[in-house]
Amino acid sequence: MVTFLPKHQKEEWVPQVISDHVADEEILQDSAHRRVVRLGNTVRRPAHPWTPAVHALLQHLEEVAFPYSPRVLGIDQEGREILTYLDGESGPQGWAMVVEDSGLASFARLLRDYHDAVVGFRPPQGLRWSSGEAEPRDDEVICHGDFGPWNIVWRDKRPVGILDWDYARPRPRLHDIAYALEYVAPFRDDAECLRWLRYPTPPDRRHRLETFAAAYGLTSTTGLVDAVIEVQRDVIEQVRLLADAGHQPQAHWVANGFLDEADRRMAWSRANRHLSE
Repeated sequence: MVTFLPKHQKEEWVPQVISDHVADEEILQDSAHRRVVRLGNTVRRPAHPWTPAVHALLQHLEEVAFPYSPRVLGIDQEGREILTYLDGESGPQGWAMVVEDSGLASFARLLRDYHDAVVGFRPPQGLRWSSGEAEPRDDEVICHGDFGPWNIVWRDKRPVGILDWDYARPRPRLHDIAYALEYVAPFRDDAECLRWLRYPTPPDRRHRLETFAAAYGLTSTTGLVDAVIEVQRDVIEQVRLLADAGHQPQAHWVANGFLDEADRRMAWSRANRHLSE
């Protein structure tokens, strides 16, 4: 059993529509179904049905002075959400930052800091997350839902921000922990670790899992491997549900074989769990 060392709610969400002069936009992401751009010191991203819930979460984090989340500035005239730009390295560069123990531990502590900051937050009534749920249960917080190295902003090898909150949802803390561990233990074969994930030699997965757990503040690593496999199963189901509802990029992922690949990765985790236990 995993345990932890000790360590407002708004009435209604109303978007503020911002009118501004469109200057040159720097493209940050230009996939077929999601165009993200930088405009000055802001980021413009497509809004979704769950964006109001995400904005309520980000506004809570601002109110409790959590320094690692973007601030909500409103909605622009094209219907895109406007967030503050977090300067630093992110995306593919993030993988190299968690290879060393120091970066891995910083990554885990950042997740703990976020979970502590969101304790007690409840979204305004009527708002729903991408998973369809509303308020968390007693044993849940609003998890980030996509806490991987690619969504962390780094400066001087230190984490300074967290990106992409679209998959925030009510879950036990262990959901975010296990999701992160899949990618930073990592639950991948040696060839992928060496070729794509920036490891100079095959990783000691058991040591990395223990390092992450200690930095987060877990008193035990028992059950973490099972939790990773369960989260892999949950991700498959969430992608399938979003794709069936016509949401992008999930529909595109499914059409291009995501579910088969995710099944293979979950099978690898089961077959190689001894590497992390």
